[in-house]
Amino acid sequence: MKITFLGTGTSQGIPIIGSNHPVCLSDNPKDKRLRVSVLVEWSGYTYVIDCGPDFRYQMLRSGCTRIDGILFTHEHSDHVIGLDDIRPFNFRQGDIPVYAHKRVLKSITKRFDYIFKTKNKYPGAPSVIKCRVKNKPFKLNRLEVVPVNGKHANLQVFGYKFDNFAYLTDMKTVKDKEIEKIKNIDTLVVNALRKEPHHSHFNLQEALNFIEKVNPKKAYLTHISHMLGFHDDVQKELPQNVFLAYDGLELTI
Repeated sequence: MKITFLGTGTSQGIPIIGSNHPVCLSDNPKDKRLRVSVLVEWSGYTYVIDCGPDFRYQMLRSGCTRIDGILFTHEHSDHVIGLDDIRPFNFRQGDIPVYAHKRVLKSITKRFDYIFKTKNKYPGAPSVIKCRVKNKPFKLNRLEVVPVNGKHANLQVFGYKFDNFAYLTDMKTVKDKEIEKIKNIDTLVVNALRKEPHHSHFNLQEALNFIEKVNPKKAYLTHISHMLGFHDDVQKELPQNVFLAYDGLELTI
């Protein structure tokens, strides 16, 4: 399985428009972060987790020419608003399955009503197949995917476990029974917004505490804001098996 980090930034990305924060002014490519998303590939299949406002550029930059589906974690704009840009895939492939909690499917149906019209639909509009995700395992091309339920403040969010890889973002609380699903996994990705506490995201210490509970062989931090600090400085502070993810990072699981 190959994992490509398409974006590792928070909702505003880094640099933030108009900001003179030192991290936003950094020349290090690892300090420049698009909105959070990953590409997951195995056995000739390609899936994307979340498609935010940078989706078009992320696809161009990664060289991706086919996607077999999109899994959504939740309905916030930095995770869904790039849905219109699946059109080139539609023109080559046809309908694209989208997987999400029923609440998220309802939200994107409202926001992108022109995509989901059944009558008088504009011919060039994207075409999708809605696939409801419940909090139980489901199959994608014979691979079992396990949803991991959590809370983003009071909003339900799904993470996803693919074999020995788990991807969780925008988490603030995760119950022990959900942690059991990913205990001792090989590779964990989890959000770490900044060092200071935040009402709806893990901060760095909370992310590290969560990693300690899960006990993965390796962990990667994502959904990072400029307030966490410079990539190279923060990496020096982390445990040996914990790494800051960065845009374009590729993992082989």
